[in-house]
Amino acid sequence: MAKLTKNRKKAIALVDANKAYDLSEAAELLKKITFAKFDESVDVNVRLGVDPRKADQMVRGSVQLPHGVGKTVRVLVLCTPDKEEEAKAAGADMVGLDDYIEKIKQGWTDVDVIICTPNVMGKVGALGRILGPRGLMPNPKTGTVTLEVGKAVTDTKAGKIDFKVDKTGIVHTSVGRVSFPVENIADNVKEFMTTVMKLKPSSSKGTYVKSVFISTTMGPGIKLDSSKFSA
Repeated sequence: MAKLTKNRKKAIALVDANKAYDLSEAAELLKKITFAKFDESVDVNVRLGVDPRKADQMVRGSVQLPHGVGKTVRVLVLCTPDKEEEAKAAGADMVGLDDYIEKIKQGWTDVDVIICTPNVMGKVGALGRILGPRGLMPNPKTGTVTLEVGKAVTDTKAGKIDFKVDKTGIVHTSVGRVSFPVENIADNVKEFMTTVMKLKPSSSKGTYVKSVFISTTMGPGIKLDSSKFSA
């Protein structure tokens, strides 16, 4: 078992494991228990009362965070030549089609988000085994398969994130950086949770949000009062 560092012990001691914190209080606490020498990400883990094995209980969506994610997002747009200029003008880092498809087939995935137009999905669909496990597969439900590639690029660069529940019923995503002001961290978490609540499947019975934790990259989890989101 790895030995706990002095800072790690101090961080754990400051968090009451039996308490469900108010969001603002938890955001303030995050900044007090951060000891890493880099700007850690702020992560949210939500345990949902759904069965992801059932198609009608899959929770998947996207959300535009009001204060962005605090990092540069590398965007690849796969499209035909008539859409290339629109994508480039919006700030896409890479634009093309066949050349990038060949690179991906050879194992290249050095990108954060892939956006494509509907008319190239026949080619992109063949990359599912490579892109799917890495969360890079374009999907109409998250707005990454669209004719409006310029808007999709702009939204992604401004802080739009995609998320989906995993096979254990947990949604995990990053919603910013610990260097953000407390208010900005709270705003981003609220916006994310509002979207998760709106996506509750009609077939889901019982408690939808079972628990919500926020943490930094290296820090312990802080339990939030999930009833505030349920309300």
